[in-house]
Amino acid sequence: MASTGPPQSLKRPDSSLTREGDQLIITPLGAGNEVGRSCVYMSYKGKTILFDCGIHPAYSGMAALPYFDEIDPSTIDVLLVTHFHLDHAASLPYFLEKASFMTHATKAIYKLLLSDYVKVSKVSVEDMLYDEQDILRSMDKIEVIDFHQTLEVNGIRFWCYTAGHVLGAAMFMVDIAGVRVLYTGDYSREEDLLPDICIIESTYGVQLHQPRHVRKALYRCHPLNYFSRGRVLIPAFALGRAQELLLILDEYWSNHPELHNIPIYYASPCKRCMAVYQTYINSMNERIHNQFANSNPFDFKHISPLKSIENFNDVGPSVVMASPSGLQSGLSRQLFDMWCSDKKNACVIPGYVEVTLMNGLTAPLNMQVHYISFSAHADFAQTSTFLKELMPPNIILVHGEANEMGRLKQKLITQFADRNTKIISPKNCQSVEMYFNSEKMAKTIGRLAEKTPGVGETVSGLLVKKGFTYQIMAPDDLHVFSQLSTANVTQRITIPYTGAFGVIKHRLKQIYESVESLPDEESEVPAFRVHERVTVKHESEKHISLHWTSDPISDMVSDSIVALVLNISREIPKVVVESEAIKTEEENGKKAEKVIHALLVSLFGDVKLGENGNLVISVDGNVAHLDKQSGNVESENEGLKERVRVAFQRIQNAVKPIPLSVS
Repeated sequence: MASTGPPQSLKRPDSSLTREGDQLIITPLGAGNEVGRSCVYMSYKGKTILFDCGIHPAYSGMAALPYFDEIDPSTIDVLLVTHFHLDHAASLPYFLEKASFMTHATKAIYKLLLSDYVKVSKVSVEDMLYDEQDILRSMDKIEVIDFHQTLEVNGIRFWCYTAGHVLGAAMFMVDIAGVRVLYTGDYSREEDLLPDICIIESTYGVQLHQPRHVRKALYRCHPLNYFSRGRVLIPAFALGRAQELLLILDEYWSNHPELHNIPIYYASPCKRCMAVYQTYINSMNERIHNQFANSNPFDFKHISPLKSIENFNDVGPSVVMASPSGLQSGLSRQLFDMWCSDKKNACVIPGYVEVTLMNGLTAPLNMQVHYISFSAHADFAQTSTFLKELMPPNIILVHGEANEMGRLKQKLITQFADRNTKIISPKNCQSVEMYFNSEKMAKTIGRLAEKTPGVGETVSGLLVKKGFTYQIMAPDDLHVFSQLSTANVTQRITIPYTGAFGVIKHRLKQIYESVESLPDEESEVPAFRVHERVTVKHESEKHISLHWTSDPISDMVSDSIVALVLNISREIPKVVVESEAIKTEEENGKKAEKVIHALLVSLFGDVKLGENGNLVISVDGNVAHLDKQSGNVESENEGLKERVRVAFQRIQNAVKPIPLSVS
């Protein structure tokens, strides 16, 4: 069951409105019907998770942040970051209060990329979200996770798969009380997964990418059309697909000597990030592995770094790849402003971009603009194929422009019409509520698991809860399978008593079947053990003492002995000689028979002694014969037969002493 509701505060959810914690809530704080500031809040069973923590590249200052004011940051249990792009990780230093998790490669590039972001941001000091020191402090709170490694924090289990978007990019699977949620982030691959909910990007909606070999050919061909006439600007992310595009250009230049007089510049301050790519070369495809065996593919022969516009000798044809990809600021925007009015120049956009115009731009756009998608985001074919493999019952679309996301939603609804799949595309701060009926299951381990119990057989042990898992184990196994240990509590109580010690024993024998005197070598004073659990000692003429190892049954036995002793003290019995106080078994049996007969008469009325000592009970013309020795009842009336049987069994349990078997 899933539903969407109007935006509501997530700071103090009303537990009375939920069904015993079975309500799962997913709320985009960013990337809801938009591309940018990815941040998705999820809560279930009292646990809260935040997926990604980015900024919106089209805005600056506080306006670029996700809607953090909708949540209480102190309640977040786990923060998971899928990759290092600014729209997924750049608000982390501003927000981070608790430990977050990302892959090794993501953490390595995260610091370099955000340091570059702080340097190139053209905002006032007051509007700066954080500085270099904040980034360094956030590094101490970031923990790393390997692909397919399972971690558990506060009862939340999670692990990650390769997303294929950029180096170190991951998809996170989260398991809370058996409910699995897959958050893809930005991805471009498949994996055999079985989530209950899939939170998936929808950047390209229903668009289809051209085949990769066609895109590579176009990418090489388009710049060549303009080298003899003007300049070519390629706006791209500082990291990610930029490295792949540089590899393609450098390889093409090596194979075409006639192009060696045309320079290629990579205008990004993140040159140090190339060392990270070389460090994690094993995470790349087989083609890069083979190339790296002969030479370093990231040691470009025909590409030079460009630090700033002041260092650029803008004379003649050239190719410049500059960040940021959105042309909203930085070097790519400066070059765009310089070149856009000349029709000899061109701009080749290799991925998704929303161009935000700067105030005061009056130059006409005469340069030619070409779009050749080398985006690492999935297109419709990849998204639909991926979802067909997963077959999740619930799909939540994020990270997409509203119109494209709407078209994708309608096409997916048509595609999954026969499978009762719920597809939802919430806006920012719009909560998606789902309910999962979780069943509690306890597993026996250790000694208790050595024997399979029969149908109806009782399994007795300790129930241990860890997170959302339950285990039943023997007390002796507690320290083996958990961090807990057992201890025995021995209790002792002294009771004032001046009567005969034998009277207590006599009275207790009427209640408990097992009341045994202790031999002299076990006790220096007269003593007996009741129900094999509680030892009663006659310490002096003025008081007695009780000794027992505490547990629920022993505590009840000791309470009954205390009550009995206090009652005897109030009666002040005249019988003080043990031989006079103890009745014979025959006398006790006769007394029990009289009590049983009297109680049966009070219940059924007509009760007579029949043949062989059996009792004949008559009720409204129906007769039942009761065997007092075995408790068997014979009667033509099944209702009367069952009533007599149950009544006789309960009377016997009440009249006779409690046997050891009941404990």
